[in-house]
Amino acid sequence: MNSPLITREQVLEASKGMLQKQFYVIFSKPTNGIEPVMENLPRHLKHQCQIERDGILVAAGPHWADDEKHWEGDGMFVIRATSLADANRLAALDPMHQCGARSFTIRPWLINEGSLNLHISFSDGRMVLE
Repeated sequence: MNSPLITREQVLEASKGMLQKQFYVIFSKPTNGIEPVMENLPRHLKHQCQIERDGILVAAGPHWADDEKHWEGDGMFVIRATSLADANRLAALDPMHQCGARSFTIRPWLINEGSLNLHISFSDGRMVLE
């Protein structure tokens, strides 16, 4: 039996009072093995740092293999965008995607709950994100 689809408006109403912050998650995977990914990694990381400075990138990083010891070249990043079309445009600017070393898919993600802890030590300027 198929469950009925729930609309965006229904979800927003049901979670009223929660954060309700819209982000977009880009899942990026190799198209032709790890070698092209490694060749383009410096350009990709430079790009990621720039969109972080621009206020677009929320979080990013690789997905480990199931053994948690190896990397097969895939990763994920979360961005701020005005729409799914805007998220697609932004993801397409990544050098990994421009050169074809990776392909991507995008899922809209509504964040309602969770937390981050940041500890700042004034005496030595040390910061710890937990």
